[in-house]
Amino acid sequence: MNVQYMKRALALARIGAGQTSPNPMVGAVIVKDGRIIGEGYHAFYGGPHAEVNAIENALEDVEGAEIYVTLEPCSHYGKTPPCALKLIEKRFSKVYVAMEDPNPLVAGRGIQMLRKQGIEVEVGLLEEEARALNEVFLKYITQKKPFCVLKAAMTLDGKIATVTGESKWITSEASRAYVHQLRHELRAIMVGIGTVLADDPALTTRLEDGNGRDPVRVIVDSRLRIPLEARVLRNKSLSPTIIATTDKADPDKATALQAMENVQLIITPEKDGKVDLDYLMFVLGEQGIDSLLLEGGATLNASALESGIVDKVMMFIAPKILGGQNAPTPVGGKGIEVIEKAVQLKAMKVVPVGEDIMVEAAVVGRLLAKE
Repeated sequence: MNVQYMKRALALARIGAGQTSPNPMVGAVIVKDGRIIGEGYHAFYGGPHAEVNAIENALEDVEGAEIYVTLEPCSHYGKTPPCALKLIEKRFSKVYVAMEDPNPLVAGRGIQMLRKQGIEVEVGLLEEEARALNEVFLKYITQKKPFCVLKAAMTLDGKIATVTGESKWITSEASRAYVHQLRHELRAIMVGIGTVLADDPALTTRLEDGNGRDPVRVIVDSRLRIPLEARVLRNKSLSPTIIATTDKADPDKATALQAMENVQLIITPEKDGKVDLDYLMFVLGEQGIDSLLLEGGATLNASALESGIVDKVMMFIAPKILGGQNAPTPVGGKGIEVIEKAVQLKAMKVVPVGEDIMVEAAVVGRLLAKE
């Protein structure tokens, strides 16, 4: 039965997706005499934590109860008081923790605090599921760089457009809705200047209920070729547009862009004549951007894999065949010469999405290194 309670806590945590960044998603379930008497989750950044919400929602006194929490209760004062102290104050008998918090400010201290006060703590129940839930937080809190998801839509024969460049729409409406949910949940979206010039995208979030959060838009444009009338510069979104460029860009164009409302320039070092993506990730992390959806074309995707910034790939595959030797594929660049240097993937999952399938996998290797 313990597993079912933690599964419920994980499901509750998931409700906060897209709202808690850069904090983790956390759920909590309070059980007394074999009954669930309280539930809660971290609903938004800066708001009460899951344990506090579960206690406030409890149907009866929680003294002597057990609580199932998907992440170690915090032990420090941040935007809210320590949850570990709250559990001690309310005299819980036992705390089940799915995983220890990797945040250096916590890192086992919450568990230690509870045990010192005589509260039994069990750690590791559904830990793998808890780590998967908060993969974004785990990277960001330890490396201070965004968790990067490379997304691509393609045909069964691996084409992202026809030989004439037509790409709307390769995948189904269900897949496109799924991607807009990703835009809502991840903090930023990144494309290359080629995508902007070809499609003039808005890069906003469009969910059925209209409540989606727009991601920060990041445009990789080493020479500032972006038109001043581009939609990403002119839309009314509350989220800013960041243009990553180099010092080789036209200074007059840079001045004009910096004068625009809600537009920011990041100047990175050059790497092979392009924006240094690893440096860009460092700067974005400094700005509190914990996650990034890469919706680039073949050139940017190849650069991202080669730079080693990609953590996960999500490939949406439509039941269509386009053919064409020169039709573009998701990853361009020079390619690799020997199989042993290929990008290695693990933990692959295949999920039906409408009439398409989505293949998701974690990246464990990187593209052919520069000689």
